[in-house]
Amino acid sequence: MSESIFTDVDLYLISEGRHEQLWQVLGAHVREVDGTTGVNFAVWAPNALAVRIMGDFNGWNSEHHAMGSLGRSGIWELFVPGATPGQYYKYDIQTRDGHWKTNADPMAFATELPPANASRIYESSYHWNDSTWLTHRAQTNPHVQPTSVYEVHIGSWKPGLGYRQLATELVNYVVDLGYTHVEFMPVAEHPYAPSWGYQVTSYYAPSSRFGEPDDFRFLVDALHQADIGVIVDWVPAHFPKDAWALARFDGTALYEHEDPHRGEHPDWGTYVFNFGRKEVRNFLTANALYWLKEYHIDALRVDAVSSMLYLDYSREEGQWTPNEFGGREYLEAVSFLQEVNAMVYAQVPGAMMIAEESTAWGGVTAPTNVGGLGFGMKWNMGWMHDSLEYMKEEPIHRRYHHGTMTFSLVYAWSENYVLPLSHDEVVHGKGSLYARMPGDHWQKLANLRAYLAFMWAHPGKKLLFMGGDFGQQVEWNAGQSLDWHLVEQEESHRGIQATVRAMNSIYKSHPALWERDNEPGGFQWLIVDGSEDNVFAWLRWDHNGQSLVSVTNMSPVVRHDYRLGVPCTGEWIEVLNTDRAEFGGSDVQNGSVPGYEGSVQGQPAHISVTLAPLATSWFVLKTER
Repeated sequence: MSESIFTDVDLYLISEGRHEQLWQVLGAHVREVDGTTGVNFAVWAPNALAVRIMGDFNGWNSEHHAMGSLGRSGIWELFVPGATPGQYYKYDIQTRDGHWKTNADPMAFATELPPANASRIYESSYHWNDSTWLTHRAQTNPHVQPTSVYEVHIGSWKPGLGYRQLATELVNYVVDLGYTHVEFMPVAEHPYAPSWGYQVTSYYAPSSRFGEPDDFRFLVDALHQADIGVIVDWVPAHFPKDAWALARFDGTALYEHEDPHRGEHPDWGTYVFNFGRKEVRNFLTANALYWLKEYHIDALRVDAVSSMLYLDYSREEGQWTPNEFGGREYLEAVSFLQEVNAMVYAQVPGAMMIAEESTAWGGVTAPTNVGGLGFGMKWNMGWMHDSLEYMKEEPIHRRYHHGTMTFSLVYAWSENYVLPLSHDEVVHGKGSLYARMPGDHWQKLANLRAYLAFMWAHPGKKLLFMGGDFGQQVEWNAGQSLDWHLVEQEESHRGIQATVRAMNSIYKSHPALWERDNEPGGFQWLIVDGSEDNVFAWLRWDHNGQSLVSVTNMSPVVRHDYRLGVPCTGEWIEVLNTDRAEFGGSDVQNGSVPGYEGSVQGQPAHISVTLAPLATSWFVLKTER
């Protein structure tokens, strides 16, 4: 066999489960051996009796391309002269019982267009142009920056667009509306499009549905050059049972846990990774670094963390086995999450790890050195659920549900939160955000505008799924386009867009709205008990002592001469009012109002304002504008 691509150090690190650049040795790599150019193939299959390779380079006949075993490492390797980028390949694996099975490469960098499933030899030739972005990111603490995220499902944003087309159309749209980040639902290759990408079969390959891997790099680069961060959904919790992919890869439970109580999700029909196996942990931790380093991704949003933390997650009695201490916590998964989070924060300055975690598990965003999971942020599912429950009520009934809107401020600083209005809230019969608002068309839009501005002023980073920013009327369908005609035909839906555009602009320019999201001192209630009026009001503070007043009137009644406490006298400017005519409202505005001496709501001064119906207003001192 030709000289191996693996050094002794590589093999040692792999044996320890600590090869952080695993993708540089496993998979298919173009190289030159003894003056001959070809491709080096390497795959981990420790329980195979033999491994062969077939592809375009040998007429899909593997008999003459047997791979060599690298001993106890479990790795099989072969250099194939003449193999070239663009060719497809698969592995033939002989299992312990003597049968042969054909598999895609777990470390493939590109794939055949689904539903076909061959792996593809790929060598990147992309030259990045985002050094300014990366330098700034490395010098910045992302948790104290403005974060307004636009969540996108690539296939249904505007169907037919590939990565390179999105680099123009999506980038222009996101810049126009003023978001700071885009979050892509999973881009790793998956065979079944209706899974939305959450059933991954090729963890190291961007989906071929939208172009080449370098095309995806081009999209990320374009976003960075437009000063937009990129978040990608990452799915280390489970994988599908397709026989050609990771499932029973070498004829044994290799990537999945052998015990079905730990190795299968009964609800999802998928396998669960064996988080206690060092090689599997290495596969996943290296994968996280791969996306951050090779594709310059700024953050990974880790899907279904709750399902990883609990052995009894979505399982009935008798379907799960307690841990060694008799508890329900999946200790190996906890350790894995701590490991990958610590590794990312140590190796990729300025990157973020974000948890989709829906339980009361403590310390999700606490550092690993004090026993936390080590995430930078966590989705606030409680806020999402409670606030949507409140918003669906008719205004006349909202007084009885006032506490559901204020409860989130009881625990708002227990973790570093993202407020998510994600794709999960507009599917499976839940209806769109627009549809969940009560009232006629005008009231639905007014409610939505007021709600979004309430959200943008609430402590925590922001996430809004596509369509919510123009009032999509029907729930999301991944098989068809968003209803862009609403924006083209109806001024009222353009008004939602205009509201989001204005909010994002004001949000980014006022540190009081984001700088102290994770500090109780950055927030102060003015009106917490306004249930009779359906009114909520508070102050947000930045580190320089500058403030912003947010007041929301969730009733359809105009309220005159409403007094709000402010920290000082002077002229207070209404910088946002969701009832403005340009947003589709009734145009009940305040403009500027004077601050009067006299204590109100614990503040030394106050302003008297008119509260527009079903609207949120923000006020700042004129010198702070």
